[in-house]
Amino acid sequence: MKLHHFEEVVAIAERGSVRAASRHLRIAQPALTRSLAMLERELGAPLFERRARGVVCTPFGQAFIARARSILSEIRRTREEMEQLRGAGTGTVTVGLSIAAHLALLPSSLRPFRARYPNIKLHIIEGFYPTLETRLRDGSVDFYIGPEGGAQAVPELSLEVLFQNRRVVLCRAGHPLAGATSLRDLVGQDWVTTSITADDSAEINAFFAGHELPAPHLAVRSQSALTLLTCLANSDLLAMVPSQWQDFEMTGQALTTIKIVEELTAPALVVVRRADLPLTPAALYLLDLMRRAKSRLATPGSRPPPEPQLQNVVTAGGKATPAGRSKAGSDQVESI
Repeated sequence: MKLHHFEEVVAIAERGSVRAASRHLRIAQPALTRSLAMLERELGAPLFERRARGVVCTPFGQAFIARARSILSEIRRTREEMEQLRGAGTGTVTVGLSIAAHLALLPSSLRPFRARYPNIKLHIIEGFYPTLETRLRDGSVDFYIGPEGGAQAVPELSLEVLFQNRRVVLCRAGHPLAGATSLRDLVGQDWVTTSITADDSAEINAFFAGHELPAPHLAVRSQSALTLLTCLANSDLLAMVPSQWQDFEMTGQALTTIKIVEELTAPALVVVRRADLPLTPAALYLLDLMRRAKSRLATPGSRPPPEPQLQNVVTAGGKATPAGRSKAGSDQVESI
């Protein structure tokens, strides 16, 4: 078994056929077919089921591909870490951020990160943990910041609570109910939602049920911040969102907060990442910048912590970790 076998099997799985994978890898299709056959003989199991329109993974293939992606991600990280420690500053950092993490942490982190690593490609994925779990587990996403969403149940992932969060109710500027003062005033209104779970109604319904109020009517379900913003600004829909929305400059121009007396709790923001994979210096620097942004949010007006220094990020055991912080197994992750 050689490195190219992992690359080839992943390419076949991602593109759905040997022909498409051979074009992507720029190798002849017969050569790729022979390589796959040799690997399957070595493993003693078929990795793909051949069909008229391509291939699908067998259970053996699914298990192999999960391992292959982890191996390829770790090889990529190793190469990038060596380059970054040499001062080359190249590679890719891939992070998943919930909407609240985007609004609370990214604005103050992006400029210093780009100043330190101008040649690093930063790939930012908007989403919640359930949609990113597979990529966190195989290492193709360096870390996620957002609501926990079930990460505690996955043993190979580490989790760090950044701070507790709360929700607010938003509406368009000039909405007839902009001056409402209680959840009861909002009964019977139409809502637009976005959810960290498959059942968005369960989250918002719980707030109404807790105050013995009828369930709200969920008129629109949004999969992105832009959709949510557009729906709110151009209709009488309401939304219950993380409090960071009310501080967003673009939100303030079109939307307003309905200041109700009820406390609307939200899941804590957490950091999630692979427990056994150290981050590259660039990814670790970005995570530390976001931790510092969190500190400023937690204690407004206080002096921010000193900027993280790269010379402190490699331990004797080879684990990339900031000074005074634990290794990857206990170096936690943030959320929403």
